[in-house]
Formats: sequence, C-alpha cells, structure tokens
Amino acid sequence: TALGLRLGMLDLVPTAREGELVGHLGPDVLGPDWDLDRAVGNVLASGVPVGQALLDQRNLAGVGTLWCAETLFLERVPPWTSTTELGREVIERVVARAQRLIDNGRRNVVQSSTGSFRQGETQYVHARSGRPCRRCGTTVRVAPIGEPTRERTMFYCPGCQGGLGPTDDGRRQAPLGSSRGAARSRRSY
Repeated sequence: TALGLRLGMLDLVPTAREGELVGHLGPDVLGPDWDLDRAVGNVLASGVPVGQALLDQRNLAGVGTLWCAETLFLERVPPWTSTTELGREVIERVVARAQRLIDNGRRNVVQSSTGSFRQGETQYVHARSGRPCRRCGTTVRVAPIGEPTRERTMFYCPGCQGGLGPTDDGRRQAPLGSSRGAARSRRSY
C-alpha cells in the first residue's frame, strides 16, 4: 500500500523482487498486516530521540516529516526526547496516533491532522514555522533532528512540546514562504 504526493522516485519491480527493495522496512502503517506491537518495540528499542525513531523507516514504514511532527504535537511529546525515556506506554500512544492519522489521510485523500480540509488549515505545526501555534499562540519553530548528514526537518511548538529543541538556536524564524524585505525590494516593470 502506498500513499504519496509529489514523489521524487518510484521503482516498479516484479512482486518476487519486492523484498530486495523493502525487506528492511518496519511494519507498514497502511499494510493489511500492520503490527502495532512490533512497531512500538522497534521504536522503543532504537533508543534515539522519538522524532528520529518515527522517521526511521526500519522501525515502521510510512511516517514522514509531516505525520511525525503532527503526531508528536498532538501527543504533546518533545521530538528530541529519547524513546527509552518516554517508555512503552507513551510510545504506543504515539505510534497508534501516527497510524490513525495516516490512515485518515488515505481515506480522506487529504493530509489533515486538524480535521479541516481547507487549504492552510490542515496542519498544526508542519510547515508553519514562524507562525503562531493553533493551540497556545507560541511561535512554531523548525530545527534539524537526527544524525549529521542524515538530518530531517522537525516542526514543533516550544510552548506545547517542552521548550526549544537542542538543535534549535532560538533565533527568530520567518514564516515559510516569506522573504524578509521582499516588499521593499519589489520593482515595477
């Protein structure tokens, strides 16, 4: 099962060769054989920050940066907290929520964690850095998560998720898509 928008690469292979490409992946969140216990065990055993663990497709397949950020926000979990520090109960809640959100996105054909299908209102934190949190009003931030050279982008709310992340320098962040001084530099042609 696959759900993707603007995919950068897609390999088509005979069914007999699928294992060569996907045999290393964890349980598929949209697969008919979805295994919550196995996914939770994989994430918990990783011992890395929970945001990094959710994005590692070897732990569970299907969680990208959007669903990772939105899930952790909804569960009020700081992305940089170690999976072992969070414990099994929290990890189970997080993984189950991620699977439900992704499944809802598949059924609704809209990637929405807010319940709204209106453009610009579908996410709480993902791609909203520099804008106020929809829950508490604190400025949503973005910072890298993961090992150097394999870092991913993590959007989060310091107010709802325990303060600045360790890789966040705390500097002002302009909203995505905005350019400082753009209005002053426009020219009429």
